[in-house]
Amino acid sequence: MSDQNKGFQKEEAPKTVQGAQGVPSAWKRLLAKKWVFPATYMAAAAIILTLMWVYQDIGTKTVSQGDLGIKVTNDKGTSGGTKTPDGAVAVSAQAETMQWPVKDKSLVSISIPFYDTNATNEVKQAAMIQYIDQLTPHTGIDLKAKDEAAFDVLAVMSGKVTAVEQNPVVGNLVEITHSNGLVSVYQSLSDIKVAKGAEVKKGDLLAKAGRNEFEKEDGVHLHFEVRQVIDSAVVNPETLLNAKQ
Repeated sequence: MSDQNKGFQKEEAPKTVQGAQGVPSAWKRLLAKKWVFPATYMAAAAIILTLMWVYQDIGTKTVSQGDLGIKVTNDKGTSGGTKTPDGAVAVSAQAETMQWPVKDKSLVSISIPFYDTNATNEVKQAAMIQYIDQLTPHTGIDLKAKDEAAFDVLAVMSGKVTAVEQNPVVGNLVEITHSNGLVSVYQSLSDIKVAKGAEVKKGDLLAKAGRNEFEKEDGVHLHFEVRQVIDSAVVNPETLLNAKQ
């Protein structure tokens, strides 16, 4: 019985050794093949490149306002307007246009036109003002009621009253500075209703037409002109007043 046991142990011992040595032998045979190292190298390189791409993508990803839970709205009118809750696109408000400085322009006429260098000689001659033996180009337009009565003078656009003065030559005057870079000037006034620094709206009553020394022969009238804020250059008022409303 002891001999059998001894024999059994002698038979089993080699099997155990062979089993333990079988795995390394298989690896040695696998590693001995020529294609193993190149394939292993390329697989490792692919893994490294993949990790680098993932890391770079995470580092350069831009976080949007939506990712942070911020509600994004578009208020730019020039790109189609703002979307309303029902999906419609709201049209942006148009810039304020200039109205005539009277309530009903059909009740007045231009008694003295603006001196335009491109106008005909007849118009240029009519736009020259003679004052103390001197001819001066007219820098605005004079409006006169057809019945030669006084009439209400209105603000042509919204803005801020930047001057209210009593001038011995051009008479009482009001200046309004507007947000579009223009200044409207009203001269030969009476019964002024506004004060310097006041904010006025388009169509607000400013005064009544009156008289002045510079255009004395024109009687009761309104001298109206438009200037640029940046350089005080005069602009032909008719080109603005006659623009499409």
